[in-house]
Amino acid sequence: MDYKYTQLGTVAQELDKWEGIGYIAGIPPWNEPDGGQTAAFSEEETGKTLRKLTHDELLARSVPPGQVGARERNPVAGLLDNIRSLYNVGSMFRTSDGAFIRRLYLCGYTPAPPRSEISKTSLGATESVPWSHHRDPLQAVAEARGQGMTICVLEHTTNSVPVFTLTKDVFPVCLVVGNELTGVSREVIDKADIAVEIPMYGVKQSLNAAVAYGVALFELIRILKSPT
Repeated sequence: MDYKYTQLGTVAQELDKWEGIGYIAGIPPWNEPDGGQTAAFSEEETGKTLRKLTHDELLARSVPPGQVGARERNPVAGLLDNIRSLYNVGSMFRTSDGAFIRRLYLCGYTPAPPRSEISKTSLGATESVPWSHHRDPLQAVAEARGQGMTICVLEHTTNSVPVFTLTKDVFPVCLVVGNELTGVSREVIDKADIAVEIPMYGVKQSLNAAVAYGVALFELIRILKSPT
């Protein structure tokens, strides 16, 4: 099944669905008389060199919902291989939206929208990120490779290299993240072109799956956008 971008409401409308989330995020409620635009800062604060951006300033940085389909996406896809947690999936959708990737492949028993748990952490990103569900992850791998993508698994292997050492020749790329306990499946690793890892410096040798996906994905975007 293939799910493409549909028209979004404003970020404010989406956040308003979750009572209290504005206060948790340090954002004024959207239903205030002034729309929450001026409540965050006094006149004295707005004159400071360093201050938090207003909601309008943040919206000015984002892609307008009506233009999402027309904007060129970054040459990156994500593949979730048997992710179990709905909350992790929602978080990965939100991260994928922030990186403006081409597609998110949900594979195996990875849960798919619509689910309230996914919506709670995705904050509407299930509507702005093109996604598809594949019972067999190898089908998604074949589709990504057919589009010329490098299959890059985020996994500890005998030949893994730090994700920070990748170069621009890896693009376009499909980043694969595996199950929270068992990691990327053997059959997907066998089809991979490269394996990368996030260096760990403490007792634990792994991060939460959604956190690891975010770290690796935005490192790829940093490499893509770097001038050299």
